[in-house]
Amino acid sequence: MRTHIKQGWKLTTKHFYIIILLFLYELLWGFFLYRTIEGIAVPLLKRFPDSYAASSSAVSLFLTESQFQLMKTDAFRPYALLFCGLLAGRMLVTPFLNAGLFHSLHRASDEQGTKFLSGIRAAWKPVALLYLAETTLTLAPAAWLLPKGLDLLLTSGTLTEFAKQAGPWAGGWLLWAVLLHLLFLAMQFGAVAGSGSMRGLWQCLANFLPFAGVSLAMWGIGALASMTIASVSMLWAGLLALVLHQGYQLIRTIMKVWTAASQFDVWQSKQP
Repeated sequence: MRTHIKQGWKLTTKHFYIIILLFLYELLWGFFLYRTIEGIAVPLLKRFPDSYAASSSAVSLFLTESQFQLMKTDAFRPYALLFCGLLAGRMLVTPFLNAGLFHSLHRASDEQGTKFLSGIRAAWKPVALLYLAETTLTLAPAAWLLPKGLDLLLTSGTLTEFAKQAGPWAGGWLLWAVLLHLLFLAMQFGAVAGSGSMRGLWQCLANFLPFAGVSLAMWGIGALASMTIASVSMLWAGLLALVLHQGYQLIRTIMKVWTAASQFDVWQSKQP
């Protein structure tokens, strides 16, 4: 496992300009998402009773009015459509970025260097189809789980009781999503490598434990880095916290590319 992670880091260092491109993409996405949420949340918060003068009846009236607006009117519909549009836009762009990155990882040993743009042109169609299939299968259980979760929330006496009842279902859904992600990721590797998605899936199944192990290890490293930076930001609030918060976006992008490179190295190790 350590060998694949080290080799994944070597592949990552060859894709610095792709990391910068992905970082700018994430930065722009985060900016527009932040501005969208700010434009919705700030007017609502201004209607909240003042913390010094607010009584329990004023807060109750605010919550009752909010519940009425959500349940009995169409006030939330424009915001729901806006978020759906943003999500659809991100889902539309992601397969192109994946196709370019995965193809570039496959061609990293070529003398001409990385092949990001040519990878998009060559492999975006199969990668987009696989990404769409993965997203559909991942969200399919929501048609049954979300109504069940809502019923549990309404019938549970406390949040602890709700968490105990809904926890196993949420955990099962998470495991289903992780399994689908690993399998479809291997199929995308096969598609960009030219061996075919089904051949890529077979290679993943033949080497599944190392493939899953490296994935979990890299996700763990990313989570540890996130918690460390969050802890430092809370302990040392100020300019340092701001610099760390902004710099973490670049670190997170590096971790994403490093994870994909390590996974690709495991996958291709069983390639005949």
